[in-house]
Parts: sequence; C-alpha cells; structure tokens
Amino acid sequence: MSDQPQALETKLLEAARRILRPLVRILMRNGITANTMQEVLRKTYVDVGFEEFTIPGRAQTLARVSVITGLNRKEVARLHNLGGLDESDILRQNRAATVVTAWLADPTFHTSAGFPLDLPMAGEAPNFTELVKKYSGDMYPKSVADELLRIGAVEWVGESLRLSSRGYVTAKDPATLVDHLGVDTAELIETIDYNLQAGDGERLLQYKILSDNLPEEHLPAFNALLKRVARQAIDEVTHWLNAHDQGKDRSGPTKRYTAGLGLFQINQPTNIQPENSDEAK
Repeated sequence: MSDQPQALETKLLEAARRILRPLVRILMRNGITANTMQEVLRKTYVDVGFEEFTIPGRAQTLARVSVITGLNRKEVARLHNLGGLDESDILRQNRAATVVTAWLADPTFHTSAGFPLDLPMAGEAPNFTELVKKYSGDMYPKSVADELLRIGAVEWVGESLRLSSRGYVTAKDPATLVDHLGVDTAELIETIDYNLQAGDGERLLQYKILSDNLPEEHLPAFNALLKRVARQAIDEVTHWLNAHDQGKDRSGPTKRYTAGLGLFQINQPTNIQPENSDEAK
C-alpha cells in the first residue's frame, strides 16, 4: 500500500498549522478563545459538506455530511441550523474594486491629459453615479462611495470625489484590515486549491520571490522598488480588465469569473544574525 496518501495528510496538517499560527496570534490578541474557534471550525466543516460535497443528482443528507466531516448527525443538524456566512462584504468589496479599476482605465472619466477626474456624486456628466451604474451592477452609488471612503481609496475634495490610490487598498483601521484578512487570505488559498487540483493542466499564477539575508540598510530601496514595479503591473492589468469586463451586461452563453491580481509585500526579520553581532559572539 502506498504511503503517499498518509504523507499528503501529514503535509496538509503541517500546512494548516502554518496557516493557523498567524491567525491564532490575531485571535488571541483580540480575546477569541480556542473553544470559540472550535465552534467556528465545526460549523465551517458542515457548511462546506452541504454546499460543496454533494453527489450529483441527489440531495445532501445529514448522514453523508456526518460521514465526511467526522461529526455525529445530531451535531451536524445543530450546526446546519445556525446562520451561514454573510457574503455581502465580499460583494461590496468586489464591486468597489471594479469601480476603482474602471475609474483608472476608462477615458470617459479622465482628464484630457489621461488622469482620473474628480467626480461629483451626481449632476453634470461624467459623475460618480454614472461610473457606478456603468461598472457596478445594481449597487447603490452611495454604498460604493462609503466603502471607498472607508478604506481611503477616495477622498472628498469640495463637492467631488477624488481617487487617492491606484487600486482597491486596505485602510489603517483594524475593522477594515480584519475584513481583508478574511477575503484576501481566502482568495489566496482558493488559488492554491485550484493549483492542487489542476494537475498537469494550466495552473494559476502563484509566484514568490525571497531573499533571506538582505541587510537592513537595503530595505528602503527594496520597498521603493516594489512600489514602482507593482504600480506598473497594476496599471497594465487595470487597462486590460477594463477593456474586457462586460460591466452590467450579463448576456451571452459563457460562464463569468471574478478575475484580478493580488500583490503583497514581505518584510520580516530573519533568525540570521550578522557575524559581528552580540548574538554571534
């Protein structure tokens, strides 16, 4: 019998511990206990069992979910009756990000020099309401504006909204950062899950570049380099997405996808000590 399934299970558990470590640090810092997280984990197992592990043509049952989750049927029933995840935050963030992308790329909302215009909420075109209606489905313009103001992507300049970032960015307040902890981390794991199942097929972009012995004095130059390179990449991707996104048009036979690019920066101290440091003596 092959040891491969057991080896994969060990690797998955090791990976889960690595994923959980920074998450648990955040949870403990904010007073969320292991017992509370255990309930969340069990509930998530049940939700995924009901939503994603059905047998084609058959309704999912408590008994089957009990088998695939390892929980007894009484516990499965209890957890299944609890409220599910509220996906409105993800929808709001996706629609707001789409508006920022369009604002950066659509010449209708640019100055003659090609820069994003300051947009009044309504009134003479072009305006923010027109932008939202063109690119954000049925979301209310005020709701989109509130989201972009909340994260600092736009600011009020007189009676107009001004785009103050090159993309949909996280704000500084803890509540907003926690929103992104859930959404952005989940999207990265979804990409890894897709690549695990792709086999020899076409995999999604998943690169990481690291140096583990960069002297501290070079860090500012590296951070400046990242900002310049990332901005170039974001600008190119933004224009491509804007040219191909169908806006509010849902017609056509093909399936639709949420598509984009996520970039994140890595600046972490290592355990490597300089040879002339006190620790090395």
